[in-house]
Amino acid sequence: MSSNIYIDNGAGIPEDEKKKVFKRGYGKNTGLGLFLIREILSITDINIIETGTPGKGVRFEMTVPDLYFRKCDP
Repeated sequence: MSSNIYIDNGAGIPEDEKKKVFKRGYGKNTGLGLFLIREILSITDINIIETGTPGKGVRFEMTVPDLYFRKCDP
C-alpha cells in the first residue's frame, strides 16, 4: 500500500464532522463533492480519510493498493 496526502492550512474540519463530510448531502452546496470522490476512489479500492487538525487545516490521506500504484523514475 502507498499513501498520498493533500494538506492545506485553512480552518480544518471539526472532529465530529470528519466522517460526515463524506456523506451524501452533507455540506454547504450540493453535498456531493467528497461523497462522489470517495465513491469513485472506492471503485479501485482506494481509501480516503481526513486526518487534519481542526484550526490548522485539512489533511486528506488516500491509501492506494500496490496493484494500482506505479512509481516513475525521475
